[in-house]
Amino acid sequence: MQTGSLALPGNSAAGDDLPLGEIIAGKLMLLVVALLICIGIVVVYSSGAGWAENKYSSSEYFLWRQLFFSFIGVATIVFFAGLDYHIFYKVSKIFLFASITLLSLLLVLKVVGVYSGAARWIGYGPLKFQVSDLAKYALIFHFSRLISEKQAYIKDLHNTYLPLVIILMTVVALIALEPNFSTASLIAIIGFIMMFIGGVRIRYLLATGALLIPIASVFALLAPYRVARLVSFFSGDEKHMSYQVLQALIGLGNGGLFGLGIGASKQRELYLPLSYNDFVFVVIGEEYGFLGALVVLLLFTVFFVCGLIIAKHAPDNFGKFVASGITIAIVLFAFINIAVATHLLPTTGVALPFISYGGTALVFNSLGVGILISISRYRKRILEQEDIPEITKGEKP
Repeated sequence: MQTGSLALPGNSAAGDDLPLGEIIAGKLMLLVVALLICIGIVVVYSSGAGWAENKYSSSEYFLWRQLFFSFIGVATIVFFAGLDYHIFYKVSKIFLFASITLLSLLLVLKVVGVYSGAARWIGYGPLKFQVSDLAKYALIFHFSRLISEKQAYIKDLHNTYLPLVIILMTVVALIALEPNFSTASLIAIIGFIMMFIGGVRIRYLLATGALLIPIASVFALLAPYRVARLVSFFSGDEKHMSYQVLQALIGLGNGGLFGLGIGASKQRELYLPLSYNDFVFVVIGEEYGFLGALVVLLLFTVFFVCGLIIAKHAPDNFGKFVASGITIAIVLFAFINIAVATHLLPTTGVALPFISYGGTALVFNSLGVGILISISRYRKRILEQEDIPEITKGEKP
């Protein structure tokens, strides 16, 4: 295990012993997330007004719900930023067990006929959440715990790699069977990246990938709608493009360099399905143009850099891997959403973090941001305890 110590001077200000990048990263991340949430509120209202009027007889239906979700998200950030992030080290097994249990329950309910089609949500009435979001963060927490605990023998096949892969494949398989192939694939990627960062042998990862890619390809091709999406993506012919993709490209083209203006999107008015969710980036491009879309890309880039800085300066390995996992998860989902909206990847249902309409993803991503801020502030809080002469930095809190 790696251990080290931080000497705590008795009379200096806490911030004097912290690198400038570490001090700025947490504050800049909060600013970026605040901007993304504000953009989400404005764009969801703009893109969803027509759909809300048509379906719920109120153009403001999505606006008020997004405002409520945003308030809960901000409260979540504030609450978890003030907690010691090591609490997730202690409860990671509980989180993982709960998520696997709920994912299994969804499949059982689907088999007995309670759910028809995709079984992704659990709860009743407005108190519903998407279990895959819980599973994603549960996996990040438990992987961070296991990888940090096993650093002394991280390259061992039987004691380290196989247990990690079994846990990852269990969660991924349960999500894929909902079916939610896109989310399952992204969670698998997050798991493999975390193992790579943790020091697992690359040859183990490559061998597993060589085995899983053909299996995943066959599974994907078993669903006719996924085959149709792939055919649409690779055809290159406008006549064979899916309706969503065609409308998305028209919307992005309409925007030009500076956009049509706030609320002036043409495609949002019942032409582009899920314009307030999966294809919200298209409305941004249409109303705010290439420059507006570039700003959103820049914000996620800054978020990524801040997350890496927080991970680099984390007080222990658990914090390092948690910060890395959360940062990768949020930025990866953003990249996939934007890539789909711009026709760089086949159509799939992935929301744009902090911007797309919806409560579950916003609250869980806010949880992630709160933990990132907690990690960035932890060493400063320790340094402010003048009565403690030294802190040992290791894998366990």
